[in-house]
Amino acid sequence: MNKINFSIAILAAGILVASCNKLDLKPESTFSDADYWNTETDLMNATNRLYQLLPNTWIDNRADDNVNQGFNSVSNGSRTIPNTSGDWNDRYREIFTANNILEKGVKANVSEEIRNRYFAEARFFRAYAYFSLASKYGDVPLLLKTLDIKSPELTMPRTARAEVMKAIYEDLDFAATWLPRRDQLPNAQWGRVTKSAAWGLKARAALYEGTRRKFHNDGDWQDDLQKAVDAAQMVMTQGHTLFPNYGELFVHEGEGPTNKENIFVKIYGVDNENTLLGHNFSRDLENGRIAITRNLVRQYLYTDGLPAFNTDNTPVANPSPLFVAENNEPSYNTIFENRDPRLTFTVFQAGETAYKGPWVPTTSLGSRSAFASKKGFNIEDWTINSRATTDRILMRYAEILLIYAEAKYELNGSISDADLDLTVNALRNRAGMPVALTNAFATANGLNMREEIRRERTIELALEGFRYDDLIRWKTAETVLPQDLLGAKFVAADWPGTNPNTLRLNADNVVIAESSDTRRFQANRDYLYPVPLNEISLSGGNVTQNPNWQ
Repeated sequence: MNKINFSIAILAAGILVASCNKLDLKPESTFSDADYWNTETDLMNATNRLYQLLPNTWIDNRADDNVNQGFNSVSNGSRTIPNTSGDWNDRYREIFTANNILEKGVKANVSEEIRNRYFAEARFFRAYAYFSLASKYGDVPLLLKTLDIKSPELTMPRTARAEVMKAIYEDLDFAATWLPRRDQLPNAQWGRVTKSAAWGLKARAALYEGTRRKFHNDGDWQDDLQKAVDAAQMVMTQGHTLFPNYGELFVHEGEGPTNKENIFVKIYGVDNENTLLGHNFSRDLENGRIAITRNLVRQYLYTDGLPAFNTDNTPVANPSPLFVAENNEPSYNTIFENRDPRLTFTVFQAGETAYKGPWVPTTSLGSRSAFASKKGFNIEDWTINSRATTDRILMRYAEILLIYAEAKYELNGSISDADLDLTVNALRNRAGMPVALTNAFATANGLNMREEIRRERTIELALEGFRYDDLIRWKTAETVLPQDLLGAKFVAADWPGTNPNTLRLNADNVVIAESSDTRRFQANRDYLYPVPLNEISLSGGNVTQNPNWQ
């Protein structure tokens, strides 16, 4: 099943089970349970529904790395308790779908190996949904079976986070046992999850939980971090390699089974003339819905391997000699000079061909930072509105290497040069960054190894939806999120036709995309999402609200 056939199968599965989406209903109309759940094809089509439900996470403006056309209430601390939320409801819909497969699939007339392969897919997606819930809400009701209108679990209280995480690990261990290896997956089935995806998700979840526990002083963290190391090591045995071109990784050139970096992707349509499932990412970039901030640009090293800012956006004591102080930047493009090459793949410079021609600094198209985000922009996708078909990478080998490096460091308080070469320096080499990170280099230049590992993660995975969760687990959100979100430097010669009086600028003539005056983060409240009021009401009050949400 190639990209074409897999997309068709997902669409068909969505049509077949469209009547089974609600948590409290059984399949109706054409396909009854007696007619279904009999063959491997039935199991495959049922699990295809999970791929269809998969969130694409194209736009994430919750942190300090990018801004949308308007303000993000999570980022600036202005959100209120919602009545309902897709962050809760959509995940439980996915959990119901997985549980339904696990219960009804037992009647299929197939071998144990075939049954467990599709059960493994269901348990992978159940774990994926529960990890999203736990990372946002903490304790959540743990449902490992389907419910009907008489089920007492409809009013069950929240399950302790540790128990939810235990269930996630168990699901992923089962998945890793029964899913095929990457090299066993036929090209025609590209897009289906493999052992690598199961181990990769376990590594991601365990790193999150281990570092969250460590920096929030929430009990034993070593076991989670060891799980992260072990799971990452398993992925590293599966023959994955880094795609040779960082810029092409996020467009059509990086798609398909020949790219051994991609581990888990959301598959889109065939092309923009034959769109079965499309998105609008390149148009979103043009319209400033993902406009990178100076806060993120500051994270990129200079070509001498030295920084000017820390990962919490505070200045370093001894910045790189290549750093040009922001009040002295002579042009819009100065900030891009002598930087990690990944920056040039992430942001358009003034004069570089962008969305409709050479980029001219502006805030008039919704790009409140006046920076034009480039990563993942595809001119072919841009040409037809809402019919883009570039696949969305949800997990790639670079993340696994970064998980391994961070977990090793946090577990041991140090990391060997050999492990740095295997991880951080492999990513730098791929990008063409001329300086390696070693313990001797860090010591000689007064660098903090934790900071540099975090920095590498921040820039390698920029705009891929990780920044907010990283700030939460590192417990730095209370420092980072209330700061000004800054943009480009206003230099009149580079901004033809722009009246500076229409811009909000700081003392260095840098755009203030969002002022710290309007931003806040309550450390005793905002590290968890508020539970939707409807969930509390429907449970008869057994589901309780998170602390300090009123």
